[in-house]
Amino acid sequence: MRIRNLTSVVLLTAALTLSACGSDDGDTSSTAESSTGATTSPSTGTSADTDTSTDTSTGERTGTFEGLNGKSVAGTVTVTADAVSLAGFSSDEGPDLHVYLTNGTDEAAVSAGKEVDAIAYDEASQSFTLDGIDPGSYTDVVIHCDKAKAVFGAAPLA
Repeated sequence: MRIRNLTSVVLLTAALTLSACGSDDGDTSSTAESSTGATTSPSTGTSADTDTSTDTSTGERTGTFEGLNGKSVAGTVTVTADAVSLAGFSSDEGPDLHVYLTNGTDEAAVSAGKEVDAIAYDEASQSFTLDGIDPGSYTDVVIHCDKAKAVFGAAPLA
């Protein structure tokens, strides 16, 4: 009986940990097409390729977020030599969201990438200083829940 109770507690703890960064609506098919596209709301469109631009004279690179793994992430990111700035940003809620510079969008890329800072899922404008990080060697900006080891979304930089 004692082993059964202990097993139940372990399974319950594992389930809660894995669902810690889950969305409240239970919809795992959240995609960019659910965004409103209004100027006061985040807009991702249907293709990140058409929404990215490059200013090679200043080294500024931009990208548009898309949700991954059934999560919703929207907005744009601008990366300069010394800062990462989010505009029109929104994300599904998570208890431990961070922004990373990476070369890819999977867990291995996040582990090999550089953590920039913790982020707020519900603040449209956020900026972070890049102290000691060379952003030129990274291809993506990833929103990651460190607690659940889950990629919420990414923006390829161009």
